[in-house]
Amino acid sequence: MGEVLLECRHLKKYFDVPNGVLHAVDDISFSLEKGKTLGVVGESGCGKSTLGRTILRLLPHTSGEVIFEGKDILQYSRGEMKELRKKMQIIFQDPFSSLNPRYTVFETIREPLKIHKMFKTQEETNRRVRELMEVVGLASRYENTYPHELDGGRRQRIGIARALALTPQFIVCDEPVSALDVSIQAQVLNLMMDLKDSMGLTYMFITHDLSVVKHISDEIIVMYLGQIVEKARGDDIFAHPMHPYTKALLSAIPIPDIRYKGKEAETIKGELSSPINPKPGCRFAPRCPRATEKCRMENPELKDMGDNHLVACHLY
Repeated sequence: MGEVLLECRHLKKYFDVPNGVLHAVDDISFSLEKGKTLGVVGESGCGKSTLGRTILRLLPHTSGEVIFEGKDILQYSRGEMKELRKKMQIIFQDPFSSLNPRYTVFETIREPLKIHKMFKTQEETNRRVRELMEVVGLASRYENTYPHELDGGRRQRIGIARALALTPQFIVCDEPVSALDVSIQAQVLNLMMDLKDSMGLTYMFITHDLSVVKHISDEIIVMYLGQIVEKARGDDIFAHPMHPYTKALLSAIPIPDIRYKGKEAETIKGELSSPINPKPGCRFAPRCPRATEKCRMENPELKDMGDNHLVACHLY
């Protein structure tokens, strides 16, 4: 096992809503080794983006710990957090709304360098911006271009360059390719994988697309309504899924072969249980074809089934 860069311990993020308390992130624990990629998957509303933002302290936490390089960053002061921002960054889902429409490409990438006073002279700062543009594959002719003049792929490259500006160690990638065309998705994913290898980055890659996460992740977490239901190595999740929810997600991945006549996809039926004031029991039970009375009464614990494959299910 390598050096652990980030560890979450019983992290919770609740929101007060008119009907009660919404459990967006509910008792999440995991560790992430340096230089690895952790995929976080689940359908919309499962809390994966909230998890990423709470880890980075873009949202205040309810309880728990986030240990980064051996220290609980949730206890950091504002000054300590500003210094930590150099080490932790985020690539947002929507490359258009995450960019300032009044800033050119050059100004957008230069902004974090100016805020953190990374260089003493403007010449050094400008040189670094041009280096970053080259690293992410943005031609120099786009320096004075505004976001609305570019396509989604180039906008996301600006977001990646901005995230890399301060040479971080850890980057939360919040669905960075979901808003892009499929052909552009492959280019951006390949770029991110190349950057990870060349710069020794550690990623937390959030997505709802399992076929995307398969190619980029060393380990995968499957989330359902704020909780982890399964965690394992990327190849292990695909070869031996254990939780009924994971199995249903995998069976829904389309196979690009017109000759393929396999079994039909497992559809998830039943009503989605509410994350507001959740009742005891497994949150997937109302939609699970194999649910028992125990599933409806007791919340399953995350258990290691061997080879570091964890699952939260009463069937095991």
